[in-house]
Amino acid sequence: MGDTEIYAIFSDTIIAVLLASGPILILAVSIGLAIAFFQALTQIQEMTLTFVPKIIAIFLGLLVWSPFMYKILKKLSDQTFSLILSGTL
Repeated sequence: MGDTEIYAIFSDTIIAVLLASGPILILAVSIGLAIAFFQALTQIQEMTLTFVPKIIAIFLGLLVWSPFMYKILKKLSDQTFSLILSGTL
């Protein structure tokens, strides 16, 4: 196994992790920015106002994006296990 194969496996892994976690991270950041903007406008500095909507949004986002995340991670694991079975890894 050469350097190019190892680099390909690592790059595929990093891309899969970024694609699987990206939608949830974008959702959390956008909700956090919207809440921070609302707090700056109204000067309400309640800690539960920042956490509760973000937790609910992340939970709903996980329900929506779980099939997409599963498909990406399954593809990566199938590719890795096929390399292990072929003896190239």
